[in-house]
Amino acid sequence: MNKDSKIYIAGHRGLVGSSILRRLQSEGYNNLVYRTHKELDLCNQPEVESFFKSERPEYVFLAAAKVGGIWANSTYPAEFIYSNLAVQINVIHNSYTYSVKKLLFLGSSCIYPRDCPQPMKEEYLLTWPLEPTNEAYSIAKIAGIKMCQAYNRQHGTNFISVMPTNLYGPGDNFDLKTSHVLPAIIRKFHEAKLCDHSVTIWGTGTPLREFLHVDDLAHACVFLMNNYNDSEIINIGVGKDISIRELAELISEVVGFEGKIVFDSSKPDGPPRKLLNVSRLQTLGWKARIGLREGIEETYRWYLKTISSRTLR
Repeated sequence: MNKDSKIYIAGHRGLVGSSILRRLQSEGYNNLVYRTHKELDLCNQPEVESFFKSERPEYVFLAAAKVGGIWANSTYPAEFIYSNLAVQINVIHNSYTYSVKKLLFLGSSCIYPRDCPQPMKEEYLLTWPLEPTNEAYSIAKIAGIKMCQAYNRQHGTNFISVMPTNLYGPGDNFDLKTSHVLPAIIRKFHEAKLCDHSVTIWGTGTPLREFLHVDDLAHACVFLMNNYNDSEIINIGVGKDISIRELAELISEVVGFEGKIVFDSSKPDGPPRKLLNVSRLQTLGWKARIGLREGIEETYRWYLKTISSRTLR
């Protein structure tokens, strides 16, 4: 990409999209295009086609998606599969129709099988059954990958697909019903600290998870847009994992919570382990830079500022 290339960030207000936008701005890209949901409904085919026809972006970061934790995925599977499929179909097809030079599609580590060998290599896709609790979301993301590969094969497009691990950072969703595990734990500990309560965490605490700061992901996405031109998917992660119990203990230290931590084993754990093999990405010369404790501290500071600003309003 040149600094004046016309770049469209789909989902620029979300956790990932907003970080990609900040990253592009910080690197001097000055011809950035984005729309709010009110301005452009990516599920609406005529609206998306009209946008591409008038704007003609050269590069597209497809970061728009409906995301959520175990509860949200289990409760609203129809919404997760419909919304994500609709967005992907409209953006990917119109990127081809209106001659986008390159598209980067954001997938997820959820695409890999539940009982996948660890760490998970890119070639393990579609080799075993998926995790049931987020199957609808996973299938939608797999469809996006296969759509990019099909358009590359048939039409000679340059659409790449990246698979990030679990993400967190400033701008995250802290709603206890729809958020992912890390921001949910931050909020639970913060509120318990104020009220001197114990904190209950879903599951046994034994599952192992990998966590990547969203600003590291944004850096990797811009890097790959400029340095990767292969139809094969590529993982983005840190190459290290931590148990949910250890994560909870670390967050309690950062927040300053000193009460009791209770694990509710009646609630689902999800997959026993999810660690990405990131050797393909590291071979290209990219590694994550933000440590987990440092990232959690920054995220908690952002959360506190957000609470303060809402209180003042």
